[in-house]
Amino acid sequence: MNGEGKGPDEAVVMEGVREKLVFMMGYLPGALPQRSPLLSPIAVRSPASIHAWRDVCGGGCGFAMAISESGKLITWGSTDDLGQSYVTSGKHGETPEPFPLPTEASIVKAAAGWAHCASVTENGEVYTWGWKECVPSGKVFGDPSVGGSLEKDVFERQSSFLTEQVSPRTQGSRSTAGGVSGTDSKGGGEESTKRRRMLSSKQAAESSSGDETLSALPCLVTLNPGVRIANVAAGGRHTLALSDVGQVWGWGYGGEGQLGLGSRIRMVSSPHPVPCVESSSYGKERSSALARGNVSTEGQSLRVPGSYVKWIACGGRHSAVITDAGALLMFGWGLYGQCGQGSTDDELSPTCVSSLLGIQIERVAAGLWHTVCISADGDVYTFGGNQFGQLGTGVDQPETLPRLLDAPSLENAHAKIVSCGARHSAIITADGKMFSWGWNKYGQLGLGDVVDRNIPSQVTLDGCTPKNVACGWWHTLLLAESPT
Repeated sequence: MNGEGKGPDEAVVMEGVREKLVFMMGYLPGALPQRSPLLSPIAVRSPASIHAWRDVCGGGCGFAMAISESGKLITWGSTDDLGQSYVTSGKHGETPEPFPLPTEASIVKAAAGWAHCASVTENGEVYTWGWKECVPSGKVFGDPSVGGSLEKDVFERQSSFLTEQVSPRTQGSRSTAGGVSGTDSKGGGEESTKRRRMLSSKQAAESSSGDETLSALPCLVTLNPGVRIANVAAGGRHTLALSDVGQVWGWGYGGEGQLGLGSRIRMVSSPHPVPCVESSSYGKERSSALARGNVSTEGQSLRVPGSYVKWIACGGRHSAVITDAGALLMFGWGLYGQCGQGSTDDELSPTCVSSLLGIQIERVAAGLWHTVCISADGDVYTFGGNQFGQLGTGVDQPETLPRLLDAPSLENAHAKIVSCGARHSAIITADGKMFSWGWNKYGQLGLGDVVDRNIPSQVTLDGCTPKNVACGWWHTLLLAESPT
């Protein structure tokens, strides 16, 4: 659920002739004939058309995405009996196959939200598809204030999908979350309800035609002339794109401020620049003062360190960006403290996480209700909702301010890569170790069981070295090197 950086991550670039493998774990219903959860990392079978893997991407509702060495977007694990649209994930179950994109250009980055996807070509173009409300109209200029009425019927029909995904309050017993997730006490009814809703939406999609369909085929996103996109991030129903010069663009649903446009606009149907560095300030109080037209008590505005954005991430309904100077900015839904401001307020504009100033943040990832970031020193900070231990703090209390993880398992560890699923988290360290924690109902932690973890636990990979990790909503993908 996170988009990462400008250009390839140096930690993912492979050298020599070491073979690159992709492993999957968790809930990918179409990946195996019995459609059972994968409790431990299972190597993905590479078809003849895929000679080597380049990278892994999360995949939203029960499907997986990766990129082949030749630059093809590869998908698998999709099933339509659970309502996952073939438009979103391709008609690929057990066998990974290229997704049919309307371009021959190589794919360098890709991301998936709940039920929409986006990919970036080597030419800096963005293709997106899936839920129609998440796919922009192609218009670049326009008044976003009219967005609330656009595709209202589609939005209302689809909005019920994410209701259970974003608010644990809808699950009455969830506040009593314990350490074991194999029971239904923390949302077992959620899956059956989700299935019914997805089935009904699938039927609605199949019975619709033309502009009334719920899903859109892959299309090229229209941006201003000369804009080249380097990376994308997909959230629950919104998308961010990062250009090669560090400008952020956003579109989709923005009702909690996750598009960073300073308002609660429900729908933004065309890509709009997200004002980050140039208009952001230190912390909530100063941000509010600026919004009221005041610069500061000293008469000067306090700019966030940095001149451009180098990293983006999307959660369920919140977003994060990192500047070139290592400042972390958050915006969007804040009910569980996932914006790191010490409160549960929504942030409608990008706001610097002031408690991390002075610490150079290198990477950030976002889940449904939580955020995880890592510093240049390799330290891990977490904040937000913690119902399933997804913060890794050893308890299940939420954190409204970033908290440094001091788990014994991470002693002397230097985190380099981070990814968040819906309710779980994973990191890879500089010495090639993978740790995961949080919700584990489907084995998405890769630890061989379905027991939640509230502290980081190391994932065992015999003979392979983890290089990149990408968490989907209920599963995890891992790119690793074999010694051969």
